[in-house]
Order: sequence, then C-alpha cells, then structure tokens
Amino acid sequence: VQLQASGGGSVQAGGSLRLSCAASGRTFSGFPTAWFRQAPGKEREFVAGIREATYTLYADSVKGRFTISRDNAKNTVFLQMNSLEPEDTAVYYCAVRSITNGIVRRDANAYGDWGQGTQVTVSS
Repeated sequence: VQLQASGGGSVQAGGSLRLSCAASGRTFSGFPTAWFRQAPGKEREFVAGIREATYTLYADSVKGRFTISRDNAKNTVFLQMNSLEPEDTAVYYCAVRSITNGIVRRDANAYGDWGQGTQVTVSS
C-alpha cells in the first residue's frame, strides 16, 4: 500500500491543523494505522493510532488535544490537532501495519508501510 500524508503547515501556538493520510494500492480498512512524528535531533515517536473508531490509542503528550479518525470509504486516516504547542513541531508520518485486525502498536518497527512525511511547525 502507498501512503500519502498531507495537511502540514505553520501555525501559532494554540492553533489547529488537520493531517490526512490517503492510501492507494489496496484498502487499509481494518489494518492498524498510526501517526508518528520526528523532531530534529530526536527519535521518531508514536503520536496516535487507530484500527477502527472504537479502538484508538494516543501518546500521553497529545491526549485530549489530538484526535485520530478514519474514513474507510475514502481510504484515508486523519489526525485533527488542536491546541498546538511549539513542542509539537516535527515531521509527521503515517504508517500502517500489514496485519488485518492486529493491535495498534507504539513501536515504529511494527509498521511496514510509511508515508513520506509532512512538516508541522508551531511558533510561540
């Protein structure tokens, strides 16, 4: 499956952005899909993951501010980011596991297909 991430940009602290991850090549409905981010000089970290609407997982640092969702008809996963902070500045990547009905993992190594990344910059 090919993943295309989009929606990044530059905002001031307190602002919002909505990232999209569109899949092509096959449906990824039912496959755990996640967003990761990587800031300069830091390791890639888990942000949020989803398998279906009733099964989502968030990093503590974004809980209550970010919401992950998916539209299976559009083969797209979204990340709504509100109350953005300068610490959220990073390149954001979407990734999907190749296991149908598998669990959402926080470990980047569990994901086999990755999008190209989209830059999010939050200024204070």
